[in-house]
Amino acid sequence: MKIAVLGAGTWAIALSCALSPRGHEIVVWSKFPEEATAIRESRTARNLPGVRIPSQVEFTSDPMAAVENARFILAAVPSVHMRETVRLFAPLIQGNPIWVNAAKGIEGNTLMTLTEVMESELAGAGILHPHLTAISGPTHAEEVARNQPTLIVAAGHRDDATSVQNLFEGTCIRPYTNDDLRGVQICGALKNVEALAVGIATGLGYGDNTRAALITRGMEEIRRLGLEMGCQERTFFGLAGIGDLIVTATSRHSRNNRCGMLIGGGKTVEEAVREIGMVVEGMNALPAAVALCRKYGMEMPIIESVRQVVEEHADPAEIVRDLMGRRLKKES
Repeated sequence: MKIAVLGAGTWAIALSCALSPRGHEIVVWSKFPEEATAIRESRTARNLPGVRIPSQVEFTSDPMAAVENARFILAAVPSVHMRETVRLFAPLIQGNPIWVNAAKGIEGNTLMTLTEVMESELAGAGILHPHLTAISGPTHAEEVARNQPTLIVAAGHRDDATSVQNLFEGTCIRPYTNDDLRGVQICGALKNVEALAVGIATGLGYGDNTRAALITRGMEEIRRLGLEMGCQERTFFGLAGIGDLIVTATSRHSRNNRCGMLIGGGKTVEEAVREIGMVVEGMNALPAAVALCRKYGMEMPIIESVRQVVEEHADPAEIVRDLMGRRLKKES
């Protein structure tokens, strides 16, 4: 079958590499013709050194060529570009493909999950009741592209999630299904903000005790907000929840973790983002995370602390002291 992959970043390339042994027709779309040509000819990606992209993976900048007759459409663009991307492709869709959100984020001005963004744009093109799913979990592109064992969650309506699960069967990616589409995406977006906090603490020179505490309490913040939003509690203790937060807050591959470390080490926010050189989704998700806290009346001190560092340029060391000095309370 044909699989269209929207976006040509590291995650899009990694997914394409993982799926290529299954014998599918895989077409990766890039917004930039020169990028599509360069990757097609070199079979390499700039941010995946040492990875050879299989010859059966095609590249194009032609939207129709990408999605024509596609059975699955994997959207792996940065969250801030999801709406414009789906708007571009919606009028070109043939049949009723399964859309797979492979990005992690919340739209800042609407507070929609990315599948809700997809649904709204598809409806605008007259496509009602589309098949919408999301994949999430502890998934660094650098490891997936090298065929390392990886577990994910495929979320959505049972039949659609099972179809996505079957799509990845036999690859390095082992999927589990989950019907909590909103919860899986809330985890994927907010863990990036919590990982910034862990990175900042690491950059300040704090050790494992501090990191473990921030990961644990950060997951509790996400869980409490998610329950207020109608998500299922079990989601937060699975791959899309604590699993993804652990890897994002501890790995050398994590842009959010590394960005936080640079800030904690004395770089300005702008300098840190520039040094990472790729999208830092925690920065994109932060305004939406703060807005969700306020909308649902939730106290989320770690996310609020990250906001103060990023938006108000507060001293990270002073923020940590404030967190440690908060009123004592029960754990649950």
